[in-house]
Amino acid sequence: MKRKLFTILTILGACTAQSQIHELGPTVGATNYIGDIGSTTYINPTDMAYGFQYRWNRSPRHSWRINYTYMPISGKDADSDMPLRQARNLTTKNNLNELMLGLEFNFFEFDLHNDWFAFTPYVHTGIAGISYKETYFNNFNRQIEKDTEYALALPVTLGVKALLNKRFVISAEVGARYAFTDNLDGSNPANPSTTIAAFGNTNSNDWYVFSGISLSYTFGKNPCYCAPR
Repeated sequence: MKRKLFTILTILGACTAQSQIHELGPTVGATNYIGDIGSTTYINPTDMAYGFQYRWNRSPRHSWRINYTYMPISGKDADSDMPLRQARNLTTKNNLNELMLGLEFNFFEFDLHNDWFAFTPYVHTGIAGISYKETYFNNFNRQIEKDTEYALALPVTLGVKALLNKRFVISAEVGARYAFTDNLDGSNPANPSTTIAAFGNTNSNDWYVFSGISLSYTFGKNPCYCAPR
């Protein structure tokens, strides 16, 4: 019995080892920020972003994924539909560097060894780390940069992807990130004073959204969940 169990585990281990197939390629798109300055529209791509993406496909239904994305964000009170923000008329900018690790789930089976085409919607979530500039607004409503800060963020992404000619996967997605900081925009500085005060909703953290496309090249052995071709 032990010998049979060992044989089964060995076969499963070998199958898993050969089921690794990979994707790597660039990502381009645009970002928008949702916080205490500017528009509150949830999906409103305004600032060009770019990076790269790696997928490790563990089955036709799920894959592990790593993304690095450089994401400028900005906001203008003049673009808001809120009269108080329009009267305040502040402008904010920041640059985010995001490194994200997550799990992607496919709604349909996505076999990378189809003859020429496959398609599926997908959802993705995980954990992200971001770097950004700590900023504040002085008495002249000018945004002042300080040190680089770091925070975590939680992504929730919806997308669609298609396999093209067995070698390339093209994806389009929209992903919202909840940041564990309320100062991507300078509205809630880490050390406020009598002359530099926090404003806006200090009980709510900032969000940012990435909308983009990626093109990745596939490589690796045929996974054991499909017949060799």
